[in-house]
Amino acid sequence: MSIEVRGLRRSYRTGSVEVPALRGLDLDLPAGSVTALYGASGSGKTTLLNCVAGLDTPDAGTVVVDGTEVTALSSEQAVAWRRGALGFVHQGHALMPWLTARENVEVPLRLTGTPRRDRAHIAAEALDEVGLHDWVDHLPDELSGGQRQRVAIARAAATRPAVVLADEPTGALDERTGARILELLAGLAADRDCTVVMATHDPATATVADRVVELRDGRLRDRPATGTSSGTGGP
Repeated sequence: MSIEVRGLRRSYRTGSVEVPALRGLDLDLPAGSVTALYGASGSGKTTLLNCVAGLDTPDAGTVVVDGTEVTALSSEQAVAWRRGALGFVHQGHALMPWLTARENVEVPLRLTGTPRRDRAHIAAEALDEVGLHDWVDHLPDELSGGQRQRVAIARAAATRPAVVLADEPTGALDERTGARILELLAGLAADRDCTVVMATHDPATATVADRVVELRDGRLRDRPATGTSSGTGGP
């Protein structure tokens, strides 16, 4: 799915002070591409992801994903749209600690009404794709940080969404593990024609992205990208 952002503005109020997070952003992301939103903490990356996902409402502007104007959806409509079209890799993986890896991956499948007889198979297959075939019955506390993040990717990909958004997917990982996570995310675009957008402060993201867009104080500028993950080209 392609993503079109036009004139996006979002501010937050801290006491009597209004703090701008996004300052009139325009952005076009083609279907099947991998884009890195690069910037320091507080630059607006997470706010932009949340607006694209319909989790936050901008003060002005529009977000259109494959013809659906996300910014015009009601809360209920946005929830239904996300279930069918979107996978989200949350910062810090956000796994449910009382569920096994397989059960965590099954959560979005339950929400989309996937029959019980199919859920375990789909979840196991998704975990196998991220190299966790032998860990499906383990709880998050029994997994390493990189393994937990791979479960989060499997969960985001389990419903085969057309768009995957990842918020700081390598933030708490060592360099080698982070590189593996970036490769897995880029592989979603290459293998499933999925549009991937990653918010990150990790400069290594440029090695797997088709395009790197830097956010500074809520504004955008393109940076060179060295990756060819989905074959869609550079900036």
